[in-house]
Amino acid sequence: MRVGILGSGLMGGTLGTLFARAGHEVVFSYAHSTDKLKKLARDAKGKARPGTPREAAQEADAVLLAVHWSRIDDVLKQAGDLSGKVILTCCLPMDEGNTKLIIGTTTSGAEELAKKVPRAHVVLAFNTIPSEVLFGVFEARKNSSRPSLVLCGDEPRAKDVAAELIRDVGFDPVDVGPLRIARYTEPFALLVGELAYGGKGGPELAYRFERFGR
Repeated sequence: MRVGILGSGLMGGTLGTLFARAGHEVVFSYAHSTDKLKKLARDAKGKARPGTPREAAQEADAVLLAVHWSRIDDVLKQAGDLSGKVILTCCLPMDEGNTKLIIGTTTSGAEELAKKVPRAHVVLAFNTIPSEVLFGVFEARKNSSRPSLVLCGDEPRAKDVAAELIRDVGFDPVDVGPLRIARYTEPFALLVGELAYGGKGGPELAYRFERFGR
């Protein structure tokens, strides 16, 4: 699969690296410097290269959107036409200081993003785990018991694409329904963040859902 990374910071850079190591073709874009993009592509040790947001998006089978909420409009403008694209977003609609959600209750960041790209297929995923845990999960991906990762979206094919990438990183994808369920998963991401960064155990944290009574 060809994956374009729009936002090559901690989350986008790490996920792009793991996608490349899992065998996908990756284009890193949208970072503070081209040198960082080149280093990410080099260190990924797979089929990865640096590029512009437009280059990352135009030939991609899936696009990972991983920027601060305040940069959404800018990166979308640089990416160009995203009609028909599968967009995996892990962006949370946070204020400038990352202290609170600025969208919620009757809509969500994912739903507002979908309004900006009405001809694309938006899936919310990778927003409920800290970036620091990703390498550990990837290294343990052959274990029989995998951590869970929730996703939601309105288009079944797009969710299938997201689920494949989620499995390749080492998680068990949990489809929680249509994109409006992002109204619940985005606040849940803040709970995970509080446990990861506000608690004593450190940020290498994941979660797993288990069913009983069957």
